[in-house]
Amino acid sequence: MDTSGSDNPDAGPDWGALLAAHRGRLRRMVALRLDRRLSGRIDPSDVIQEAYLEATDRRDEYEQQDDPMPPFLWLRFLVLQQLQILHRKQLGTQARDVAREVSIHAVASRGTTSAALAERLLGRESRASEAAIRAERKRRLQEALDAMDPIDREILTLRHFEQLSNGESARVLGLSESAATKRHLRALRRLKAALSAMPGGSKEVWI
Repeated sequence: MDTSGSDNPDAGPDWGALLAAHRGRLRRMVALRLDRRLSGRIDPSDVIQEAYLEATDRRDEYEQQDDPMPPFLWLRFLVLQQLQILHRKQLGTQARDVAREVSIHAVASRGTTSAALAERLLGRESRASEAAIRAERKRRLQEALDAMDPIDREILTLRHFEQLSNGESARVLGLSESAATKRHLRALRRLKAALSAMPGGSKEVWI
């Protein structure tokens, strides 16, 4: 059953268009959060599809709330729930309260998000001769990210990889917008300070 198009009579054309509009962002998010041990075993599109089925089943419940969260953040929450369930099934992760966990922090391990974020921040390197230099920069950047406060690292991930707005990031993390702004600026300062020790690194990192 495909809930992303207008051929679904239960979803309706507007609902189908909404789901389709957010699929790309959600797919990038799943690719970031998916534990690397599951790469090749789980297709991000399948994770999203399961979440979309649940979203369609719960559409009335969502729309009848007095103050529902923005559609994208609600869909993102459902996708993260599905990803957490898959991690548990595939990796035997210790059971926890899914809703509580995904509403605060990422479902992937620290190393997974740090590695993906380091890759994103470094951008693309076209010359094979610089592969070793890039690998060293990535290692040191990942170490700097791992050493950060988890919320500071997460807000960098939300803002610069998932491309959430400051308001969206604040809501995901349960912070006020002013607190999210301060966290973001602090994280950027700490990241740039760590990068200053890398020859040429501070000039080449995307931020």
